[in-house]
Amino acid sequence: MQLDLAFIDIAIIVLYVVATLVIGFWISARASKNIRSYFLGGNKLPYWTLGISNASGMFDISGTMWLVYLLFIYGLTSVYIPWLWPVFNQIFLMVFLSVWLRRSGVMTGAEWITFRFGEGTGARLSHLVVVVFALISVISFLAYGFIGIGKFATVFLPWELSADPYWNEVLYGLIITALTTVYVVKGGMFSVVFTEVLQFFIMTVACIAVGVIAMKLVSPEMLAAVVPDGWTSIFFGWELDLDWSGTLEAANVRILEDGYSLFTIFIMLALLKGILQSMAGPAPNYDMQRVLSAKSPTEAAKMSWFVNVVLLFPRYMLIAGLTVLSLVFFIPELRAMGTDVDFEQILPLAMREFMPAGFLGLLIAGLLAAFMSTFAATTNAAPAYVVNDIYKRYINPDADPKRYVYMSYIVSVSFVVLGVIIGLFIPNLHTIIQWIVGALFGAYVASNVLKWYWWRFNGFGYFYGMVTGLAIALPMALTDLSPLHTFPYMLAASLFACVAGSLLTKPDDMEVLKRFYVKVRPWGWWGPVREAVQVDYPNVKANTDFGRDAVNVLVGMVWQTALVAAPIFMVIKHWPEFMIALLVIAITSLFLWRNWWCKLQDYPDDMPAELVEQADAAIISKH
Repeated sequence: MQLDLAFIDIAIIVLYVVATLVIGFWISARASKNIRSYFLGGNKLPYWTLGISNASGMFDISGTMWLVYLLFIYGLTSVYIPWLWPVFNQIFLMVFLSVWLRRSGVMTGAEWITFRFGEGTGARLSHLVVVVFALISVISFLAYGFIGIGKFATVFLPWELSADPYWNEVLYGLIITALTTVYVVKGGMFSVVFTEVLQFFIMTVACIAVGVIAMKLVSPEMLAAVVPDGWTSIFFGWELDLDWSGTLEAANVRILEDGYSLFTIFIMLALLKGILQSMAGPAPNYDMQRVLSAKSPTEAAKMSWFVNVVLLFPRYMLIAGLTVLSLVFFIPELRAMGTDVDFEQILPLAMREFMPAGFLGLLIAGLLAAFMSTFAATTNAAPAYVVNDIYKRYINPDADPKRYVYMSYIVSVSFVVLGVIIGLFIPNLHTIIQWIVGALFGAYVASNVLKWYWWRFNGFGYFYGMVTGLAIALPMALTDLSPLHTFPYMLAASLFACVAGSLLTKPDDMEVLKRFYVKVRPWGWWGPVREAVQVDYPNVKANTDFGRDAVNVLVGMVWQTALVAAPIFMVIKHWPEFMIALLVIAITSLFLWRNWWCKLQDYPDDMPAELVEQADAAIISKH
């Protein structure tokens, strides 16, 4: 399935790679001033650049291949399957959690633990377990990215590096991974953000081009002739009513293997897990780093909003375009593969056949950009935890700032190597995606929900809850158990460990809790802490925004789903549904502008000014 690229395509790809490396080295001097500049860009980057960067980081090649597969098999109902991730965590972030997180002023998720739980034994244990979780997450995402780029590169890059297809895939993955590592290690967050802005514009042009080509070549009648009844409907019943019999038997087999046949039960489990995981806040990865890098709390919220605006429509033009081209023109080729059909190759198959010279090079460059941006953002997260949260805190707290940056180079390279090695042993993308979103992130939920909303939850409770979750999640990587179906049991076990660990040990220091509450001001069960704060600051009030935030989250989820469905309806030329989706986007956007955007605040009106100044001064002195 190797492809002979035209000279112009090769030139575009080479030009892109060179430009990326030049930018990384050009801004490396700025990035290397100190550890805060390296990891957070000095908190000087505007929300729209961080939003584009975060969107680019989410626009990864492995995830795009997975989403093309989902749309191909499940049709319009596939817009709900990414709730497993969950994609709507960005709505919770934009409505309230980005503001809360950015108010902390810390550098990493592990450092946030100290801000929440203090410096006692429980806090130190919690700090260490969240570092362990973050590093497992980083390695998992690096392996996931490596698998995707290997599958992609063997189809499109014209040189055969090995006669063995497996090793050809591995060698290409190693080369592209090495190039990506060079620019992100050298430039840190500045390099990641600025190159991702460039990458995003390349990808957007490529996405629009693919969508337009698909609309020109595929009519609604041609699509209807090859898809099962119900494929173009966004609505669903108790069971997934899609029957590929007579067209592509392997698709029916895959639906059974995925476990999505009882679709309503799947949606209920995905919503339960997704809402709880979203309430927990971002996992300690590149998403959290973008929030912490924002100039202010309100800019962090706007960044999370902007991610949805700039990411979803162009990305789903690409996904829908490649899917309908494959459905109409490649069913015979896929059918010929029998039970060995690799649905994750749908994306490169369609690109190979239908992209004209020039546009093909642009699209390959864009998808390479997608891989590089996600890989870069993930790689940048690893040294933030090892250097800042282990080396700087426990080993060498007074080192020269340059030493921390050099240590970050070593850590980044080490984790890339480890992620690649693990990626060699994982059979496909779907396997690792299911484990990451179901098991690994499931282990994170109980502890990280309670940390925001319950004052009595302490460092010991957090530690025991996280350890219990990880103890269940890690062995699941070696079994065939469904991570989604086992999530309720993992949640129950972790929640029991959290509550028992907290109630059987002393509460955290009240001064630590007061500082956290006054600055972050979450809603939830914080009555005793608020009463203690009011002794010194009687004007401090409770956060009464829960009702408004809950409504905004629900409206935001509808808004986001419409942003996903609209470009699919446009590409398949179902114009009435497309117009309805646009109307829903317009109405929900107006509602969110009035009930969310216009009411954003960096800090509550009753926030004592001296406490903000003292906290910010302490943060600056630490970094």
